Amino acid sequence: MTHQPLPPGSTLGILGGGQLGRMLSQAASRLGFDVIVLDPQPDCPAARVSKRQITAAYDDAEALLALGQASDVVTFEFENVPARSVELLEQGGALVAPGARALAIAQDRVEEKTFLNSVGATTADFAAITTVADLAPALETLGLPALLKTRREGYDGKGQVWIRDAADAEAAFASIGQRPAVLEAAARFTRELSVIAARGHDGSLAVYPFGENSHENSILKTTIAPASVDDGTQARAVQIATAILNGLDYVGVIGIELFDMGGGQLLVNEIAPRVHNTGHWTQDGCACDQFEQHIRAITGWPLGSAEAHSRIEMTNLLGEEVNQWPTLAADPSAHLHLYGKHDIRSGRKMAHVNRVLGRL
Repeated sequence: MTHQPLPPGSTLGILGGGQLGRMLSQAASRLGFDVIVLDPQPDCPAARVSKRQITAAYDDAEALLALGQASDVVTFEFENVPARSVELLEQGGALVAPGARALAIAQDRVEEKTFLNSVGATTADFAAITTVADLAPALETLGLPALLKTRREGYDGKGQVWIRDAADAEAAFASIGQRPAVLEAAARFTRELSVIAARGHDGSLAVYPFGENSHENSILKTTIAPASVDDGTQARAVQIATAILNGLDYVGVIGIELFDMGGGQLLVNEIAPRVHNTGHWTQDGCACDQFEQHIRAITGWPLGSAEAHSRIEMTNLLGEEVNQWPTLAADPSAHLHLYGKHDIRSGRKMAHVNRVLGRL
């Protein structure tokens, strides 16, 4: 299905008003678009750089109708927006990109892994867990240790627990609230990589170079990109991204987290149907960053170049670390991106800084 490119002056709707929505809105503004944000939090970060905010819950049918009627295209900044909300927007005649199917698949870890394997984007072995009785046979098949995750919700390490002994299975299931879950075999990877990719309404594709990620307390701390990988591994990433994007008939930017198993083997950990923290390096490392790329994709514009012109180290500033801004602002090698959040909380993503490690 093809769409005429939306002209400058058109209106974009964004479900979610956090930092990703803010940076999407800033990119949209540079291309001449107006933005309306729907978020339950008044005066949210994205609203303060946008034309208007609709302050309402994500499942408020009346608010969704208003957003859809006022927007030429609607997108979302995070995947915990109810898939039903996207369906309501589409039923009301709104163009939504990415669509409800991609969102629904990404919201359910069993559905996600089943889809990924079906298109040849291999994951670690897994088993669906509905009751505690499912754990023993699954552990027998997958081996120990194994990672238990809730099927839905959970991010930055929340809603998951390692099972290192079969005797701990019941306590592990209780610790995630006895909710439907997925049990994953341990992936003995050498490093975590990620790739940001985009697909347009016309099926055109753009795949950025790998980022190599490091975490602290299950929260992303740094990404270095382009990562050092051989040509074969990079080609495999392009193959994986292409299979996922085409398999979902996807429009927009997607984040794909991967385990580098060595020897050119990559396993997909998970996908995020949106712009992604591990793609922030593109703001200072590429001519067209992930945020502009997403706006281009959903509005039917030609995709921008995904080539990197610089090697970047992206570092998240969590909680009180944001108070380093005077020092960082004085550092000529640091490109500071502040999110405009009012409340500083421990572990909360408040900003990021990109440092240029060298030109390519």
